[in-house]
Amino acid sequence: MAVSISRVLLISLISIVISAAIVHAKGHGHHGHGGKHLHHQNRNQSVQGGPVTYDGRSLIINGKRELLFSGAIHYTRSTPEMWPYLIKKAKHGGLNMIETYVFWNIHEPVQGQYNFEGNYDLVRFIKLVQEHGMYATIRLGPFIQAEWNHGGLPYWLREVPGIIFRSDNKAFKYHMEKYVQLIVNKLKEAKLFAPQGGPIVLAQIENEYNMVQLAYRELGSSYMRWAAAMAVQQNIGVPWIMCKQKDAPDPVINTCNGRQCGDTFMGPNKPYKPTLWTENWTAQYRVFGDPPSQRPVDDIAFAVARFFSKKGSLTNYYMYHGGTNFGRTSAIFTTTRYYDEAPLDEYGLPRDPKWSHLKDLHKALRLSRKALLWGVPGVQKMSANTEVYFYEMPATNICAAFLTNNNLTTEATVSWRGQDYYLPPHSISILPDCKTVVFNTQTIVAQHNSRNFVQSTVANNLKWKKYAEPIPSTLQVPVNNPTPLELYTLLKDTSDYAWYTTSLALNPQDLPRKASIQPVLRIASLGHALHLFVNGKYIGFGHGSHDEKSFVLEKPVHFKAGVNQITLLAMTLGLPDGGAYMEHRYAGPNLIIVLGLNTGTLDITKNGWGHQVGLNGEKLQVFTEEGSKQVQWDKTKGSAQGLTWYKTYFDAPEGNNPVAIRMTGMGKGMIWVNGRSIGRHWMSFLSPLGEPTQSEYHIPRSFIKPTQNILVVLEEQPAKPKHIEILTVNRDTICSFITEYHPPNVKSWARQDSVFRPVLDVIRSSADIKCPNKKKVVAVEFASFGDPPAGYCGSYVLGKCNSPVSKEVVEQHCLGKSSCSVPINRNLFLKNITDGCPGIKKTLAIQVKCAI
Repeated sequence: MAVSISRVLLISLISIVISAAIVHAKGHGHHGHGGKHLHHQNRNQSVQGGPVTYDGRSLIINGKRELLFSGAIHYTRSTPEMWPYLIKKAKHGGLNMIETYVFWNIHEPVQGQYNFEGNYDLVRFIKLVQEHGMYATIRLGPFIQAEWNHGGLPYWLREVPGIIFRSDNKAFKYHMEKYVQLIVNKLKEAKLFAPQGGPIVLAQIENEYNMVQLAYRELGSSYMRWAAAMAVQQNIGVPWIMCKQKDAPDPVINTCNGRQCGDTFMGPNKPYKPTLWTENWTAQYRVFGDPPSQRPVDDIAFAVARFFSKKGSLTNYYMYHGGTNFGRTSAIFTTTRYYDEAPLDEYGLPRDPKWSHLKDLHKALRLSRKALLWGVPGVQKMSANTEVYFYEMPATNICAAFLTNNNLTTEATVSWRGQDYYLPPHSISILPDCKTVVFNTQTIVAQHNSRNFVQSTVANNLKWKKYAEPIPSTLQVPVNNPTPLELYTLLKDTSDYAWYTTSLALNPQDLPRKASIQPVLRIASLGHALHLFVNGKYIGFGHGSHDEKSFVLEKPVHFKAGVNQITLLAMTLGLPDGGAYMEHRYAGPNLIIVLGLNTGTLDITKNGWGHQVGLNGEKLQVFTEEGSKQVQWDKTKGSAQGLTWYKTYFDAPEGNNPVAIRMTGMGKGMIWVNGRSIGRHWMSFLSPLGEPTQSEYHIPRSFIKPTQNILVVLEEQPAKPKHIEILTVNRDTICSFITEYHPPNVKSWARQDSVFRPVLDVIRSSADIKCPNKKKVVAVEFASFGDPPAGYCGSYVLGKCNSPVSKEVVEQHCLGKSSCSVPINRNLFLKNITDGCPGIKKTLAIQVKCAI
């Protein structure tokens, strides 16, 4: 077997190197007169057929090197109705590639039973990418992590005898190869790989395996080599990659994941492999209990510019649109909202300036494309903190440069090739002709916006009814095991919930005689959360966290003389999604004792326990219209005890903006609309800032009917639903913040027939505003020309110095228009007006409201 694998790798390597050399030569043959053709190809991104190869500079598609700007959009985390819009917005943001994982556990939830329907329709999603003229990367895993339930591995795989995940293990390799072949064949049948004329130009096997490889010793190394060879044998005609895999065997390309791959990546492990960045983290995913997480766009832009200045040719934003973890798809403790801080937020709305500033960056890099892909690289150190990376083609005017200031706090002025350039702290200026600054990573000329949640005027006449989930005892769930069963094994990932029941007979002599003393029930659990009931009464709730799943729940309880029923509702919040030996993780109660009895501490762990998977409301599907008729619903009065189902109806919110539900007043549970789960809510798990990690939950428009939408909430804790709100979501608050230091927008220049030139007669800095979705500026809410205002978009406060005609000037340029441009021109704002702060460079700040 080893000999055959070696031969396969050798043959594949020889093929790639020869092909790369041929197309590399062709590429050089065209660069002198093919600028127009290359420019057209960059716009169209069509794949004509033929294998995709690579050399030490980039992937080679249609015989030409490419700069690739990719965004992660997971088909499972949005809806088919959203896909065309998301892909279109990604392309409009300057991307030419879409990346997605492929999710084994949703495609084969039960062994041998497959699901490729609805928002799991992988083929439909990839075809939409192609229809929009973009390339695609598929990351097959099959282990993907992705903060996705079980890292994408189906639960049934855990129960295969003798299996060890992600190791040189016969059982795991058998099922992994079978799955990879299933997906590859499905994509081949749809002709979606580049040699077939499809958009897929890159594929990934495994995922960040270096992180756990050492745990498996030699079985880890041999598994990694096997996985690479198995992938190559699929004969898909496009390169395979392994992210964070320093020893990826030929012809597989090792790639970087992280925030600063321009500085942290050691580079490809062979000189004939390109430098690729498969995960450029646009923020940080959130788990329940986390405070807000940010990654400013200037930091992302700096990292991308630096990566491309150091021979990088592909960056993939992870995520470009995070979306929603519908149902029970999120991994352990991960919020329902995923990567909301991405350039396209959870609702698909562009988050500015992140979306727009990156769009400008992609334009600047495209203007530098020919020099980057075919020029000779050079670097010149200017000072301890400044340097220039440049690429130029001898005997031509093709040249591009990256002027870099690495100092985090201090600005700099550098002189290069006879010209002085101002560099803000921690910034890179891009010069597509080695002369003209068209973009600086720190100075954001793109517009900003603010997200608004608006209470719907038609959807909030909510009349709630309730149904109390019955609390079982040993009478309904009789003892069937001496000790509590392990939770993952009991649930088999079919529900979050499992009942544990036992009974405890006490004599009057066992109970404390003082009214001020109560016994305490102590429950130690391996995770993730647990509710306690005694004699049918709700006692309390305990839970772990993402970082520490185990916890101890201790509550005083009122026992009676006679038989007492003790009921636990144990639950998971997603399965593990990473680390070695995932098949050996466990959860659930493992020690239950009673303290404070007159007869001493009593261990009831081996008391005999009954078990039942799922809730009665789940089995009856009370979250559907038909299922809700199976139970009696009562009017809500005050707070109900824990574990109550709430039902109401609402009409579709007005307009076309995205829809959300704000869960004010609730604790923890799940939400359904018209029988479709929009995920777990958890308002009672507060961050260190004293706020819920997530308060609003996305309801896709496609889930909603014009009228009579049934909304059902499972609430585990005592709560009142009366404060729940249905909202619409917009980003109609648009801002601009420009100084006299800012360069003009990169759209002021173009390259045609290899000539870099301005597209305007006069190039100048301006505040550019564009309303979304053909809306128009209906109000100028803030305008200031002077010193910088305090605050941020949506909450600006005037500084000490401001032109009194600022608002009037902006209104003249913008009111009633869908887009406008306000020059940063002192003659406009200070004509016949005394300058109140003559000694400073001026800032123009604008905030407008857009509407239909």
